[in-house]
Amino acid sequence: MPESEPWEYTLYIPNDLRAVTVARRTLRLILTMHGLIRLTDTGELLAAELVSNAVRHTTGPAALRVRWSAGVLRIGAWDADPEPPEPPGELGALGEEGRGLALVRACADLWGWQPLARHGNRGKYVWCELAAA
Repeated sequence: MPESEPWEYTLYIPNDLRAVTVARRTLRLILTMHGLIRLTDTGELLAAELVSNAVRHTTGPAALRVRWSAGVLRIGAWDADPEPPEPPGELGALGEEGRGLALVRACADLWGWQPLARHGNRGKYVWCELAAA
């Protein structure tokens, strides 16, 4: 049974494609330890797409944030580029490039992005949500 108390983890990652695998495995461990095993496969896919976009399309560091609150799992990726993400296309019409956010849109219950500014640093946070029910 998943915990009812909210929790949050943040994994800071370098701009390195290996970070995608680290993020996936870290997310799987977090969800397993919190009894949310049924969300791991979809959660891993979503985290991999968000982190992959953050690492591939920016030059600075990034972070994966995983939060559980009120029966909803929020997975997000922060990067240092304040530009909005490219809008997702249609999955069937896309090649290998450009399908990340289309997968996120198709698999998540909700997704979005927001610009961030903190201590003079700018960037964006792209997130998605999965309901436990």
